[in-house]
Amino acid sequence: MTLTLDLHPLFRSDRDIDRAVREIIFRAAATKADRVEIIAGKGSGKLRSRVLATLRQPHLKRLYRSFETDPSNQGRIVVHFG
Repeated sequence: MTLTLDLHPLFRSDRDIDRAVREIIFRAAATKADRVEIIAGKGSGKLRSRVLATLRQPHLKRLYRSFETDPSNQGRIVVHFG
């Protein structure tokens, strides 16, 4: 199962971005999802950097196996579980 989070509507609020990323990571771990796709958009890269910093927080790193920026779409971050 894949969960998707589109951050385009939240791009102006760091607090909302952090909360949305945390919520989907917790939901994916609880439902045993295979992966999460976070759509940050291509833009200047500030939103992507914010998401990557959030994913690197120790309490979230324990919940997933790895993450990567999709090689075919730099605006999408894929988080792998299990």
